[in-house]
Amino acid sequence: MADDAHILVVDDDARLRGLLSRFLAERGFRVTTAENAVDARTKLRFMQPDMLVLDVMMPGESGPQLTESLRRDRSDLPVLLLTARGAPTDTIAGFEAGADDYLHKPFEPDVLVMRIRAILRRAGAAAAPPSPAGPVQLGALTFDPDRGELRAPSGPIRLTGGEAALLSALARRPNEVFSREDLVEALGMDEAAERAIDVQVTRLRRKIETDTRDPRFLHTVRGRGYILKPGS
Repeated sequence: MADDAHILVVDDDARLRGLLSRFLAERGFRVTTAENAVDARTKLRFMQPDMLVLDVMMPGESGPQLTESLRRDRSDLPVLLLTARGAPTDTIAGFEAGADDYLHKPFEPDVLVMRIRAILRRAGAAAAPPSPAGPVQLGALTFDPDRGELRAPSGPIRLTGGEAALLSALARRPNEVFSREDLVEALGMDEAAERAIDVQVTRLRRKIETDTRDPRFLHTVRGRGYILKPGS
């Protein structure tokens, strides 16, 4: 993968912002910084970064709030949240807002780079694609695992990088049960993010199912995991 991806780092701590900018630049990334959500929104009007790295706790609009707002605007821009808050409920809240990954402070800089590269791979910014797989039919919707593209008769349905990666993993092996551990590994996520798979499944069901309480395609197999059952 090319490490010249453009990263927008948003953190109200000027010292940490500078350290992150310098470290990522030394690893070959192009870096722009913003001191808060307002500053980030201004920069997003004039540039198209490949990814956002957001602090959770910022004055005014927080990282999760900015993420949720971007998702409401149908943005699929990958987001990594950084936080000193390590409670599982905080992690789940971040994923529920639409984040692609969540990293707790303090962290090793190389771990941050590893997470960024994994997210960019899932978002389609990696080098070699996996072996080709044919599109799958989900009622009136069609999903292409190679492109990570979900389409309705009226046009494309926007997926976040995490949603597209999850659906791609399931669609490449339809009618096969995936445990949460399997999906964490397939998506290149941290083991601590296992519970976040449930959140991604919930978000994905809202886009592919008519009735999320009685799913037709993306099923839960109690005690085992999840299975995708395509059909027209």
